[in-house]
Amino acid sequence: MIENTLILIKPDGVQRGLIGEIINRFEKVGLKIIGMKMIWIDKEFARKHYKEHVEKAFYPGLEAMITEGPVISMVLEGVDAVELTRKIVGSTEPKNATPGTIRGDYAHISYGHADEKGIGIKNLVHASATKEESKEEIKLWFKENEMYDYKNVNEIHIR
Repeated sequence: MIENTLILIKPDGVQRGLIGEIINRFEKVGLKIIGMKMIWIDKEFARKHYKEHVEKAFYPGLEAMITEGPVISMVLEGVDAVELTRKIVGSTEPKNATPGTIRGDYAHISYGHADEKGIGIKNLVHASATKEESKEEIKLWFKENEMYDYKNVNEIHIR
């Protein structure tokens, strides 16, 4: 069950200087980074990434948030990577995220607060929700030649 999944460190995570801490969480559990880059996306790209949300009332705030600064995009590889990364990042709504997760340790905003302010929820990261979504998102964010196959020490424990 070796899978790939997309992780984004959103502008709020970049602005708060949490890039290293967030990457560290994934590496410590044994996930391998096979692609990574920094990109400042525009509104057109945001609409492609969040296509299922474009018509929703909260979308303008989401678009403004994801385009306000650079994003770190990563493709992670590992056993059940989609499910594992979702567990590591925690609940989408930070106020409900379990302590020990990225969102539970570094964010606290609620949907209600974000909606009241008309802003996108500052939850630091995006993690693909399903295997199918992961495949689509990786194709959107990365070209084949931007991902690398290499061996790391963790592979002796999973192969």
